[in-house]
Amino acid sequence: MAGYRQIAEELVDMTRKQVLRSGDRVPSLRDATRRFQASPGTVLRAYRALEAQGVLESRPRSGYFVRHSIPQKLAEPAPFFAGPESHLVSVFDLLFELYGDAQRSPMIEFSTPFLNPELLPIAEMNRASAAAARGLKAPRIFADLTPGNPELRRLIALRYLSSECVVPPSEIVVTCGALEAISLCLRVVTQRGDTVVIETPSFYAFLQSLECMGLRALEITTDPRHGIDLEALERALKTGTVKACLLMPTFQNPLGGCASEEHRRALAALAERYQVPVIEDDVYAELYFGENRPRPVKSFDKAGWVLHCGSFSKCLAPAYRVGWAAAGRFSHDVWQLKVLSSLTTAAISQSTLVRFLSQGGYEPHLRRLRRSLSMRCQAMMHAVSVEFPAACRMTRPAGGYMLWVELPEQYDVMELHRLARGVGVCFAPGPIFSAQLRYRNCMRLNFGYSSIPQIREGIHTIALLLRAHSAKTTNEVGRN
Repeated sequence: MAGYRQIAEELVDMTRKQVLRSGDRVPSLRDATRRFQASPGTVLRAYRALEAQGVLESRPRSGYFVRHSIPQKLAEPAPFFAGPESHLVSVFDLLFELYGDAQRSPMIEFSTPFLNPELLPIAEMNRASAAAARGLKAPRIFADLTPGNPELRRLIALRYLSSECVVPPSEIVVTCGALEAISLCLRVVTQRGDTVVIETPSFYAFLQSLECMGLRALEITTDPRHGIDLEALERALKTGTVKACLLMPTFQNPLGGCASEEHRRALAALAERYQVPVIEDDVYAELYFGENRPRPVKSFDKAGWVLHCGSFSKCLAPAYRVGWAAAGRFSHDVWQLKVLSSLTTAAISQSTLVRFLSQGGYEPHLRRLRRSLSMRCQAMMHAVSVEFPAACRMTRPAGGYMLWVELPEQYDVMELHRLARGVGVCFAPGPIFSAQLRYRNCMRLNFGYSSIPQIREGIHTIALLLRAHSAKTTNEVGRN
């Protein structure tokens, strides 16, 4: 009998040889069971694995189909190089200028860092919340104070095991979202004026945190697919001036890249060798499109130098604001600082998550969410490949919900952002992802908020603006 990997490989081979082409229906489970002499469960596992890889897509009540291929017109961006100097950060003013009135007009939304609520199990969470409220007694409220609800911390520790990472519940501190976890970790391991290594480009919330704390950002060369340059990082660590690293190795925001296991293992070894804390933001880890969840850097940490931060906000319940830090050797310090800063995370939010996670609905939700995000990712990459100029570059995310596009140098995304807002489309411009406000020809596009028809419409609208800019530039050159 054929195994699921053998079935998957044969189907992929059929697509390569054009026996099965884009849009074709693959054999039904019954037909495939006979063809491959395998059980229905084995065939279904092969189909689901290919769906996660973006080869197939399932259509309700219709079966599985070969997903439309992405034209290979656009190259991936080259590594983003950075100089050896650290910098004070100043992004607040630009962020408020761009997003101050973001909610005032309806638009196709590519700029938000959040998922569309329609992709989340709102009704199920509401029922869990109502049940949690009824069962929340006074003693329970005090039991859920810092470091957090004991059962929630145990359930989080169990999820670590699925990624080959052993974290005792006693190490976990429940926080008000991942941003508080990151802030607490930064405050524990740095002082005002210290230098912190970040990727480039880097999530603007990281830059905001550094700016608020008076920390200096040292941007390190980053590959859009594989992550931070470890040789450049080691050169920086050898100087002795770096006090911490703040990194996102898994589906990095804004690039969408995912470091290899070898890269993560080497990163954990560097942290131990130079005794420099690595704060690992792992909020997108559950949103993988492949077969397995990537192992966190934390899973390779032998000496407690990796402070791992997670959250339920990006994949389940953004409104509940529940995150956590598993801070290794710094866990007690993070716990103490949490008490001093906000004392506790809302007991009702913690109890709600305990009920939902215990009822077995989380994994089915995540499977549906991954399928939906993978389809939207494919739709956006296809639209950008077809609509944008051939000289553009585009990342190829393997998870999360962020896509990075690099335009030719003549385009200014700040001007493009203003024009796009005027016609009802919003994206995140590149400069907000750099301590030095670089990347003025780049944009980050969120494919997890708008529907697939909206994605196509929004990308088409941006492409029209790009063509208009190109025509205007050509006319100006001709006149001169």
